[in-house]
Amino acid sequence: MHAAVAATMAGAAAGAFAQLPAGYPADYQKLIDGGKKEAKLVIYGATDSKATQPLINDFRALYPGITVEYNDMNSTEVYNRFISEVAAGGNTADVMWSSAMDLQIKLASDGYAMAYKSVEASKIPGWAVWNDMAYGTTFEPAAIVYNKRLVTAAEVPQTHADFAKLITSEKFKDKVTTYDIEKSGVGFMFMTQDAREYAQFPALEQAFGTARVRVQSSTGTMLERISSGENLIGYNVLGSYALVRAKTDPSLGVVLPKDYTLILSRVLFINKTAKNVNAAKLWVDYMLSHRGQTIISNESKLYAIRADVKGETTSADLIKLIGEKNVKPVPVHPIVLQYLAPAKRMAFLKQWKESAGKK
Repeated sequence: MHAAVAATMAGAAAGAFAQLPAGYPADYQKLIDGGKKEAKLVIYGATDSKATQPLINDFRALYPGITVEYNDMNSTEVYNRFISEVAAGGNTADVMWSSAMDLQIKLASDGYAMAYKSVEASKIPGWAVWNDMAYGTTFEPAAIVYNKRLVTAAEVPQTHADFAKLITSEKFKDKVTTYDIEKSGVGFMFMTQDAREYAQFPALEQAFGTARVRVQSSTGTMLERISSGENLIGYNVLGSYALVRAKTDPSLGVVLPKDYTLILSRVLFINKTAKNVNAAKLWVDYMLSHRGQTIISNESKLYAIRADVKGETTSADLIKLIGEKNVKPVPVHPIVLQYLAPAKRMAFLKQWKESAGKK
């Protein structure tokens, strides 16, 4: 992620403002008119600007006149900046969009999110909506990524147990990477979900310790190090980024584990005290719409959550690839907060550091 990059997109002349989207209720025009008056939308996001730009460009084409200011941070920064700005009573985001699902749900359940029933809510899976406040927007797998030049076909792990066994061999010592779960919100969430899903999780932690795992705070850094051969294999790498890069990088191989594959969905909500509330609602509806989801699939390459979207990266394609029973979506629900309570978080991090040798 690029730290706090702002991409500001100015709209065209207000006179060219968009008409009501097809199939929307007639009173939706009030939202459009309200967004036109506000003329601005501020988003804090943990999605790379490069992936977000096509969405901003298309939203601007749909609703000329609204300037979109997108602030690109890592998932922990998104949370911390929002909390500190709200506490100080200053200006902050209208919309929050992050891959750290647990941090987003914490904010929503702590009262920072506005209730808004999107006109598109019925088109996404039930597990991806919470209380008409928080919405999942993507369908992204946690992947194992390896260097195809240096890891043999026979070594490539197909399950979590295969991976744990593989990395205890001498060849992989100091050559395994994963997220720094203390610094990366999405990394912490993936690892805690593994702890819930995988009965042999303690053995996996021990295997990381044997391998003297190297940790990073971003997907991009992990992919660079695996591609160069500095690391041989990476765990819980964000599959959306990895699968796209692997298409143009012959060094990278990607495995979606066959015993289960965790699915992340970037969570979107409107700040309860948003200054540009109409523009924020327009953005939520756009992101969940067939049009927005088609951009997510074909241009942002983040895997559309809607089942009716056709494109390069869709939930339907992934489910077909992994098998429906092995797909484990992390729900947009307070159940993901289990490990965020301070005492529980500290205990989990302490156990991880001791087992994985990250003292």
